[in-house]
Formats: sequence, C-alpha cells, structure tokens
Amino acid sequence: MVGLDAFFRKSMEELSEDIAVQQKYEELIEACRASQKLTREDENNIFRAFTIARNAHADTRRKSGELYIFHPLAVALIAVKEVGLGPIAVVCALLHDVVEDTDITLENIRIIFGDRAARIVDGVTKIDKASMIAEQNDNFSSQAENYKKILLAMCDDAYVIFLKLCDRLHNMRTLQSMKDTKKLAISSETQYLYIPMAHRLGLYSIKTELEELVMQYTNPDKYAEIAEKINQTVGTELKLKECFTAPIRKLLDENHFKYTIKTRVKSVYSCWKKMQNKGVQFDEIFDLYAMRIILDIPEIKDMSADEARKIEKEECFKIYALVTGLFRPQPSRFRDWITTPKNNGYESLHTTVMSPIGRWVEVQIRTTRMDQIAEKGMAAHFLYKEAHPDEVVQQTPVEEWLQQIRTSLEDPNKSALDLVEEFKETLYTKEIYIFTPKGDTIKMPSRSTVLDFAYTIHSQLGEHCIGAKVNAHVVPIGYRLHSGDQVQVLTSMKTTPTEEWLDEAHTPRAKEHIKDFLRNQKKSYRREGEKLLRQFFDKIDMQETPERIARLKRYFNLDSDIELFYRIATGVITDENMKQCFHMGKTSPQLLFLKPYQSLFDNNEDKGNPLFNTAAGTSSLSPFLTDTDHEKLETQPAPCCKPVQGDRVIGIVTDGKIMVHRTNCPNAIHEMSTHEDRIVRTRWRQGEKIAFLTGVTITAIDRKGLLQELTRIISEEMDLNMRAITLEASEGVGRGLIMLYVHNLKDLDQLIERIRSLEGVEQVQRV
Repeated sequence: MVGLDAFFRKSMEELSEDIAVQQKYEELIEACRASQKLTREDENNIFRAFTIARNAHADTRRKSGELYIFHPLAVALIAVKEVGLGPIAVVCALLHDVVEDTDITLENIRIIFGDRAARIVDGVTKIDKASMIAEQNDNFSSQAENYKKILLAMCDDAYVIFLKLCDRLHNMRTLQSMKDTKKLAISSETQYLYIPMAHRLGLYSIKTELEELVMQYTNPDKYAEIAEKINQTVGTELKLKECFTAPIRKLLDENHFKYTIKTRVKSVYSCWKKMQNKGVQFDEIFDLYAMRIILDIPEIKDMSADEARKIEKEECFKIYALVTGLFRPQPSRFRDWITTPKNNGYESLHTTVMSPIGRWVEVQIRTTRMDQIAEKGMAAHFLYKEAHPDEVVQQTPVEEWLQQIRTSLEDPNKSALDLVEEFKETLYTKEIYIFTPKGDTIKMPSRSTVLDFAYTIHSQLGEHCIGAKVNAHVVPIGYRLHSGDQVQVLTSMKTTPTEEWLDEAHTPRAKEHIKDFLRNQKKSYRREGEKLLRQFFDKIDMQETPERIARLKRYFNLDSDIELFYRIATGVITDENMKQCFHMGKTSPQLLFLKPYQSLFDNNEDKGNPLFNTAAGTSSLSPFLTDTDHEKLETQPAPCCKPVQGDRVIGIVTDGKIMVHRTNCPNAIHEMSTHEDRIVRTRWRQGEKIAFLTGVTITAIDRKGLLQELTRIISEEMDLNMRAITLEASEGVGRGLIMLYVHNLKDLDQLIERIRSLEGVEQVQRV
C-alpha cells in the first residue's frame, strides 16, 4: 500500500506539472496574440517548437527542481511581453537550449523552421567546451570565445542578442538555487557584458532589473540598507501624488492634451550608483522620484516622419513650459534628448522641478512613439523594419554600431578577449558633436581626441596628423575634444604612427588604423629579423626550429613571429638577451640569503603579504579559508579593493596565489566574467583579531583644527592605527586620504560615520 500511495502521489505531481506547463503555454500564446496579429502558420510553428522543446527536455529539471521546459517558456514570454518580439523569436526562445542540451540538431531546426530560425538558435547556443582548442596561456577564456560567437551571430541577426538578454534575465530571476560561486560568476558576467548591452539597445526596464538582481548577489548588505530607506519614503510618494501630480493633471486637462502619467521611485541600484559616483547621501538624491508624461498625438499618424517629429517636439516643449510654469525648475537638470537623441535611439525631455513638499522630482516628457522606443529599445525599430520591408527606414545608430562590430570581428589578429574588451568599450559611450572648418557636424564618442577626429575624417589624415587648431588654438594630437569644438587637423607627410599613438587614440576606428599601420611596418622588418636570428643560431651552434622560436616568444612574452623578428631587427632584442633564454648568457649574482628579509627593504608595505597587524605584532596566519582543492595555495587580500573582515569576498586564482577580492570589486567582476574557472569559494576565518589596511578619502571645508580632530577620532576615540594621512587645501576646500588599519567592516563604517558628522565635512568614502 505504501508503494501504491507513492505511485499515486507521483502521478498526481506529474499531472499537476503537466497542467502548469500547459497553462504557461496558453499564457504565451495569449501574449503573442495581444502583441501582434498571428497567422495560422505562426501559431502552428510556435506549437511545433513548444512540442519539440517539451519532449526534448522531458527528463530534465533545473537546479531548483522544476521541469526544464518552464525556462524556455519563460524566456519566450519575456521576449514577447518585455521586448515585444514576434513569432520567430518565440520559436527560437522555445528551442534555444535544445541543440546544446539534447539530441536535436541545428539541421533538424533548419528543416522544420527554416534557415533564419536555425541561425538564431545557433547564435544563442554556447560553444561546446570539448570542441575548443585551448591555447597554452593564461589569456585564453572559454567565456570570451562564447561572447565572440554571440557577437558574430548578433551582427548577422539582432534577434540573437535580444534573446540572449531574455535568457539572461530569466536566469538571474531564478539564480537563488545555484551555488554561491556560480551566483557570483553569473552576476559578474551579467554586470560586465549584459547590462551594458541592454543599455546600448535601449532596453531600460531589462537593464534596471538586471542591475537590481546583480546587486542583490554581489552587494546584498548595501542593497538591503538602501531598499529599506526607499520603503520608508512611501508616505512621501503618496503626498507627492496629492500635491504634485494632481495639479499637473488639471493643467493638462485644461489645455486639452491626451496623455498618460506614470510615476516611479528610483531603483536601489541607481540610488547606490549615484551615492558612489557623486559622493552624496541617500537624502541628497535629487531624482529619487520621477514622473513620466506620455503624450498621445493621433493626428500625426498620416504625416511624414519629419513632419511628425516636428509636431512631437513642439508638443513636448509646450508641456515643458506648462510644468516649469507651475513648479520651479532646477536649471542644471534640463536634458533635451529629442533634439539630439541618445545613441540607442532614446528620445525624451527631462527636467527636475521643486515640489510643494520640498522634494525635487524629475519630470520626463515624451510621446507614445518615444515611450515605445524607451521601453522596447531598438527592438521596436527592428520590428518596424520587418513589418514594413518595402519602406525605406533610416539606419539607426545601433545599426551603425553593429557595422562597426562587424569590421572589428573581421580582424584575424585579435583574440576573443581583445574583441570583447573592444566591444565593451563601445557599449556605454556618450556622444559629442564636433564641427569641421566648413561647418559640417561630425558625431563622435565622448573622450575622443584630435587623433580620433583625424581618423574619423580619413585614414590618411590620421596617419600624418601632428595636431590641430581647435577653436583657432593649436593643440596636440592627444587633446580631448568637447561638444561644439570646431577642429582643423594639421598634418605633415614626415609624420607616421608610432606605438605611443595608441595611448592618444580612444575610438576603435583610430586604434585599428594605427595597429594596421604598425603591423604592416613590422612586416617590412621580417626578412631582416629572420636573417639576424639565423645568424644568432649559427653563432651558438644550435639548429633553428619552430620549437625554439616558440620558446623565444614565450620568454619575451610576444604573441607573433612578426613581433619577434621586428624586435630583433630593430635591436630591442639582442643576442645577449636571446642567450639568456637558452641559459647561455651571464647572469647577475643573486643575494638569496636576503630574500626572507625583502619586506624590510621594501617601501611598499602592501607587497607580498603585510596584512595583518595584531595586538601582539604580526600574524602569519591567513584570515581566509578556502575549499580543500585550493587550501595549499597562498591567500592574499587584493590591493585593488582591500577587503576587511565583514566584507563579502571571493577568491580568484592569480599567478599561483589566491587573491581575495570584495565581491563587488570591478577587477573581480572582470575576472569572474572571463575566467570562471579561476573562482575559489573563500570565507573569513572566525575568531582571529587581525587588522587590515584600508583607506578613506575626505572632502571638507578647509578650517583650522580639522586635521587635529581627525587624528583624535582615529587614535583616541576609535583606537585605530594610522599608517599615513595627507590633507591639502585649495580654494577653501580640503581633500585628504587616510590609510589605516581596521579590524572589521563595522569599525570602518563607524569611523566613516564619525568623520562625516564633523563640521564642514562634505564627503567621506572608502577607497
């Protein structure tokens, strides 16, 4: 009977799951029908894809224990509801894991659903690690190879990256069931690549949710602290609706506008980011509250695109005039993204006004069309092009960006990591507008230099650039340009690119041209370098072989034969240097007995492992514990983020040691995003009173006695050891850095709050 009960119970559970799966599928179909008109063929294809995926994943469950089919169904629903994609995307979302995890092949998908579906599914499928031939160096990254594959597929069909973002969003929503190191790896990868990508494509709601989810895993304590502060403002939000939203509604109604109003409170992550970047406290955030006024202008539907945009702009500025007539605006907070849209297509007017209860509120003004682009990002543009294939639609900045990526991907000399780093540089780029001597406008990324501008105009102009006249003043090639500058490039035929130019250029186009020129220049030295290398091997009576050339490249840390021959030909690498490689040269004597005492002669206490000051002196015991697979490796706190006891930490294997970083350290995030295999689960050893070197920066109104008060708080009140303190004043403002030893995060937070309470102190931040 017990066995029969278990059988029936299992059968009921399976039946319940089947019903839940069917309900999810019906919800998906209803969402598709609500989003756009589905043909009979569309519905048939979606049903076929669902049936194939359901059968293929029938015996598979996720880490959470639920049936795997719920994941592709959820990804498809996100694609429809939150991005607005069509039937082909739904089919590919349902099938996106079958090639990677089941016996279904790309050829099967091609036969049933066509070439495009097969290409998209292939684009979102990870490379099989077994099929990768890993190079024997630390720079190889299987994750970077997968990123490269995604980029190639994305340039072929933008739906690839939209679906990858939908997939990543659902994975982040269901990350709780994964082990800690996996949570951190996936969160870091999301922050490193997918959040900037969502930003670049204008998918703001997805970007915001990903930021929130990442922060919950990488910085949970700070997330909880800020979330609690936001929750405490609920009463304020209700007051704003009464005294701020109501008068605006009345004014818009009186002027016969058709509109929708939405309100929002700033996200936890956005608050934290502003507090970090601006050095402000939570109470000092201006745009904690925002109102969005969305205008519906039905009469523009039959107009041309240019006429419609002109009317849209005029109507938005009318609303702006009404709102700023009602409430006092903050002049420095006005943004016109309608006249000059962002590089991801975003259009809106932003202003910040003072509400009747003394709170600043950001007001965003846009039309229905602009709001659709703001919500769906560039997916709206691609969908429009597909729905109107015969209509000539202007190429968007995102399509220009994709073309730039295609060009970069065609370079055979770049590693996957180089490509990903270069690609990432393009994601958050803001734009400036530069004028030529004739008055033409050139749009460029912010931080662009004269050299970048010269290469943007023409590669020949860039190759011979010696400087420029910017607003009639002569400046060097590395001068950083600003929006509105008028630039005349100065050239000399005697000037050609050098390695140093790579430090002066910031745009991928300029860097690529410089690298191409240098590569071609180095190729011209190849014959001379080969000749000198043969002569070297003859002198030392050794045969020249590919293995010995490879040994030389490894010894001098070079990537190519051309670079080796170039350095030999130009005398950078000499015969004596090469003899050292083969253990034939003279070596300088080493005073080995001094090595144990090196730290005594080292000016930088942080080298090696200084760590730990205790009441009794210095402790050799590491404050970190790792898993048994890595317990023999030396552990050190990373100098970039200086973790202290109480910080959430993660270990990264680096040069045979485990460097322990804070989980939200940018360097750790980069490493976890590209080398997941180097992550080591690390935790603090309990019960050890160890002091950690850390630092705080201070900005304060300069006044007499400030330094004395600081040292009194640190030494007397907090009983902490100071290593160094610097404080300098300029134009009445004092800026300082204090390096000191603390026992834990609680001590550090307490110190920061105590210093912040001093008269005239504007900002205190942990280094």
